Amino acid sequence: MTEDSFQLHQRSIVIDGLQTCAWSREIFEQMRAGGLTVVNAASLLWENFSEGMAYVRTWERHFAENADLIIPIRSVADIETAKRTNRTGISIGWQNTSPLEDRLDYVRLFKLLGVNTMQLTYNTQNYSGAGYLEERDSGLTGFGREVLHEMNRHGVLCDLSHVGDLTSADVIEHSRRPVCISHVLPRALRDVKRNKPDHLFRACAEKGGIVGVSLFSPGLRAGNDATIDDYLDAMTHVLNIVGEDHIAMGTDFSTGHPRPGPWLLWANRDKGYGRQLTEFGRTTIRKPAGFASIPETPNLTAAMMRRGWSTGLIEKILGQNWLRLYRDTWTPEV
Repeated sequence: MTEDSFQLHQRSIVIDGLQTCAWSREIFEQMRAGGLTVVNAASLLWENFSEGMAYVRTWERHFAENADLIIPIRSVADIETAKRTNRTGISIGWQNTSPLEDRLDYVRLFKLLGVNTMQLTYNTQNYSGAGYLEERDSGLTGFGREVLHEMNRHGVLCDLSHVGDLTSADVIEHSRRPVCISHVLPRALRDVKRNKPDHLFRACAEKGGIVGVSLFSPGLRAGNDATIDDYLDAMTHVLNIVGEDHIAMGTDFSTGHPRPGPWLLWANRDKGYGRQLTEFGRTTIRKPAGFASIPETPNLTAAMMRRGWSTGLIEKILGQNWLRLYRDTWTPEV
């Protein structure tokens, strides 16, 4: 890392569109070492209402015990406070709408408790639509349209990362507000189901949304042999599809969860206990060399500078694009 890249990283708003770590003070220290301004903390996958409430309560404890390192994010103004006070803002996120169960009024309730981002489905079918591993993607359900309407109304950003292609397309079409694909890679570079096709990236961007490019090596062309340059190749592909105002970082770091281990094995079963969906919970997965851990986040800034990307583009990718999307989606409708 050069002095120029260090200075650029230090002064930038740096937002990670999704992490799913085993949250601890050690993780929060790594976030500070990586210069992260905000993290969408989304380790909720299959939980019901009471478990979703427990997730919020766990974060209240983390905030109280680690106030020198992290700060809760309820608004864009809180992001500015996090940057000014040299702490990492935590925006609570979900990777499923399962805690809503079948209650539309729970969208507003959880928003009031600080849940700013909800992924509509996680891998398989729920009340709202299909995940990417569902045997038949039947699209956005009637109830799902109502959930999406409530998310739009109450200022919850809708995420489509693990959502099926047809359901994703339906959400983009029906949402009154921009949506995001917070952590994803292009299927055009590696044809695996977890990746998404270019037409969905384009549709998301055309409605004002963001595509966050992931570090998940099974979706990178070089797999476990990938480097930070392979990651930037994937980012370049997405950039060419969506343009510089609609691309960002969504690492999908799962630091602290052993592989194999109980949390990842639970994550890779339908609803946490049903059929095994993938081998990801027990397979060796390495993040790209050069950007394999949270404290190495500044290496991304240096790598983008080596490619000759402009300061303006780098600042957008690091956080300004997420910041714009949060302004557009987090405020409840009048």
